[in-house]
Amino acid sequence: MDSDLSLEFLRVVEQAAIACAHTMGQGDRHGSDQVAVEAMRKVMDTVPIDGTIVIGEGERDEAPMLYIGEKVGMPYAKEPVAGPRPTTFTEVDIAVDPLEGTNLCATGAANAIAVLAVSDRGGLLHAPDLYMEKLVVGPSSKDHVSLDASVKDNLNAIAQCLKRRVEDLVVVVLDRERHAKLIDDIRTSGARIRLIGDGDLSAGIAAAVVGSGVHAVMGTGGAPEGVLTAAAMRCLNGEIFARLVVSKPEHEERCRAMGITDFKRIYRSRDLAPGKHIIFAATGVTDGTLMRGVRFFGDGTRTSSVIMQNEPHRIRFIDSIHVRPDTNVKIQF
Repeated sequence: MDSDLSLEFLRVVEQAAIACAHTMGQGDRHGSDQVAVEAMRKVMDTVPIDGTIVIGEGERDEAPMLYIGEKVGMPYAKEPVAGPRPTTFTEVDIAVDPLEGTNLCATGAANAIAVLAVSDRGGLLHAPDLYMEKLVVGPSSKDHVSLDASVKDNLNAIAQCLKRRVEDLVVVVLDRERHAKLIDDIRTSGARIRLIGDGDLSAGIAAAVVGSGVHAVMGTGGAPEGVLTAAAMRCLNGEIFARLVVSKPEHEERCRAMGITDFKRIYRSRDLAPGKHIIFAATGVTDGTLMRGVRFFGDGTRTSSVIMQNEPHRIRFIDSIHVRPDTNVKIQF
């Protein structure tokens, strides 16, 4: 996969973030998500790829755009694309979350992002839309924790790896009733908790970045977000441990439809995102731990993004000013 494609995918998440940022705080989570989807789809059709959506907005009958199995990229553009057209196109699989944190955007809360991950064909797990137990940690702790270990043991291991006290750790947990025992166990251990309403993907990224103030993410969240987190971990050298929550016959049927037969398997990042080449791109919609939200000014728009690759291995934090087509534009610092 051509590494130059990374900047093409940066355009995709930037425009999705700008589109839904216009709806921030308006209380319409579905409307915010829809404009993000439409913007992402439109820009995706200008990228010189033969792409397949493997994680998207749902099944074809339930999602008008960016549905699972949809073909995207320049060969499938519904309108002519300006400029030269390549004779061949790189085949890639794509996982998208046009607006991760729809409620966060609707209320103007922190850490809403537009995000996608790209890999070689077959390089991203086709995860069913189920819950998944998750444990996300940074590079220092990844070989010393386990999804089957107790909360206390995992936190002690993380603290020892980071050479600090358990009381100094911050664990991010989704604020859900199902996490009552987990929250109690973390508090009993002495660690601190940051409860969030949505956005465990952005929290997972923060857990793998030194200096973010987040040391682990624990709890149950969406499996599609788990695959996106795994792609980020492949670039950041962090780790996600994950296991699907299969509690009903229909869950088993959904797994089998995706080719999954071992319902108790513990996945790590190389299982969820096994591709040789990984690109991960995200743009902040609202202010967050690692990226600022979209800012509008009179002559343009400013975005804050992260674009990561594992080959060549690089992580870029990019601050972009999208300037209006006017010769008298004034650039804001």
